[in-house]
Amino acid sequence: MLAAAVWGLVQGLTEFLPVSSSGHLVIVPAFLAELGVEVVPPSLAVSAVLHLGTLLAVLVYYRSDVLRVLRLRTDPEGRKIALLVGIGTVPALIGLPLAGTLERFQDTVSNVGWALVFTGVVLIVGQRVATGARTLIEGRVPDAIVVGLFQAAALIPGISRSGMTISAAAGRQFGPTEAARFSFLLGIPAIAGGGLSQLLNLSESGGFDLELLLGLAVAAISGYFAIAFLISVLQRVGLVPFAIYCLLVGLATILVF
Repeated sequence: MLAAAVWGLVQGLTEFLPVSSSGHLVIVPAFLAELGVEVVPPSLAVSAVLHLGTLLAVLVYYRSDVLRVLRLRTDPEGRKIALLVGIGTVPALIGLPLAGTLERFQDTVSNVGWALVFTGVVLIVGQRVATGARTLIEGRVPDAIVVGLFQAAALIPGISRSGMTISAAAGRQFGPTEAARFSFLLGIPAIAGGGLSQLLNLSESGGFDLELLLGLAVAAISGYFAIAFLISVLQRVGLVPFAIYCLLVGLATILVF
């Protein structure tokens, strides 16, 4: 139960904060082991299922946008959101045949540290270029392609999906909260697709149990509050605190492991 609660909390807090949930699901158990607390890191399959908890969080937080998309036949704004999210999702599909390579990448903890350092650098650049005030509805196809390509880079554990996409959206001159909105709505298909497919695999093998259900619940609750917290920080100070965090944790991971 302890491992499931830790996984769910780490997933919920780090899925939306631009610090890489997949990376933390590797380095947190590794650092706990150094302290004598054995928490087995989850496989990519379990990590994907935990994403369903954070999927619930984003669906609830952005429920008005989700409802607009469901009414896209009669809602022009819903059609625009669906178009941008659909185009932006395409680049992430390249990750489907890379599952084995990604599994091996995270076997070396220091690799995740380097990926976190890269995330920190991108966040600094993203903050420097965050001077626009465009809204999501003003988005165009090139915006979706650019942000989608950055999302594809986040398939590597330690590279933050939200960090990449928020920074890319900022570079396309979206306002801070609109960049986050774009990022989280764009994440819905990727999170749902990966999580649901792995959920079926785990169910067939008997891997879905009460402990994993606890992890899902913890991820959903903590994820909702993480979104609200990030929006507040973006409005006040931007991405710099998260960049510093990624750089420090990434460097510490490289030095220790």
